[in-house]
Amino acid sequence: MNIQINDENKKATRQSYGEALKTLGEKNPNIIVLDADLSGATKTSLFAKAFPERFFDIGISEQDLMGTAAGFATCNKIPYVSTFAMFAAGRAYDQIRNSICYPKLNVKICATHAGITVGEDGATHQMLEDISMMRTLPNMTVISPSDDVQTKWAIEEIAKVNGPVYVRLARLETPNIYQEANFTIGKGVQIGEGTDASIIATGVTVIEAIKAKQELEKQGIFVRVVDMHTIKPIDKELIIQCAKATKKIITIEDHSIIGGLGSSVCEVLAENYPTQVIRMGIPDTFGKSGKAEKLMEYFHITSQDIVQQVTGV
Repeated sequence: MNIQINDENKKATRQSYGEALKTLGEKNPNIIVLDADLSGATKTSLFAKAFPERFFDIGISEQDLMGTAAGFATCNKIPYVSTFAMFAAGRAYDQIRNSICYPKLNVKICATHAGITVGEDGATHQMLEDISMMRTLPNMTVISPSDDVQTKWAIEEIAKVNGPVYVRLARLETPNIYQEANFTIGKGVQIGEGTDASIIATGVTVIEAIKAKQELEKQGIFVRVVDMHTIKPIDKELIIQCAKATKKIITIEDHSIIGGLGSSVCEVLAENYPTQVIRMGIPDTFGKSGKAEKLMEYFHITSQDIVQQVTGV
C-alpha cells in the first residue's frame, strides 16, 4: 500500500464525507441525504446546496430521522443519514435496531463527531460506545475510515452494499495517509512487515500508529501497522496472521476499550489463536472537555504511548 504522510495537508473525515456525498449525488440520482439540524457541522450542507430537492432536514428529532430514512429505503432510495455520533447511535438506537436493521433496510448512517477527539464539547458529546453498539446489531456493517482518501472510498463503496451501514467520522483534522483507494470492505490494510509487534488501529488513531512505527524503526524495532477500517465484518484472517507472525499485539482506538476494536480483535484471537492483547483506548470512564490533542495525551492514545507499550519504557 502506497502511503506518504503529509502533516501540512490535514482534513477531518467529516469534511471528506461532505465532499464525497456531493460527488456521489452527481453519479446516482437515488441518493438522498437526511440531517438533524447539524448540516453545517456534518458537512451534508455541501450536498444540500447542490441537490436541495434531495436533502431533508428533519430537525432535532433523531428518532424521526432514522424512521424517515427507513421509509425512503422502502421506496428504493438510498438514504445517507447524518448527525453527531452521540445522537445517531445513542438517542436513535431503538429506531436503528427495529426500523432499519431488523428489516435489513438500505440505510447508510454516517455519524460525525465520534470519540474523545470531539474535544471541548465534553463528555456528553463524546461518543465512546458507538462501535460497540452498532457492531452487535445483526445485518449492520461498521466502518471507521482513517483519512480523506479512505473516507471518500467508503462513502461511495457503501452505496453498493444492500443493507444498513454505520460509518464513524471524526471532527479532528488528520493527515492524509493514502495516495490511492485500494481498499475492500472487510479487509484490513497492512502497512509494513515488522515482526516485533502488530499495531491494529482504526480511525484517527491509524496516523498515531504509523508515527509510532516510524519512531520505533529509529530504535531498531520493526512493527507492522494494520488499518482496521472495517470493524464488522472484521478481517479475522489478517488478525490471526499478525498474531502468528509478531511478538506482540496492540490495539488502539478513540473509543472505549470495552466492546470496540480491541474487544473485536480479542474475540477473534480467543476463538482461533489465543494471544495476549494490549488494548489502548478510553478506559471504563467518560470523556472530558479539552483540546483534542490534549485529550489524546490524557487518555494515552498517542504515538508516544504506543512506543512505550512496544518498548516497555
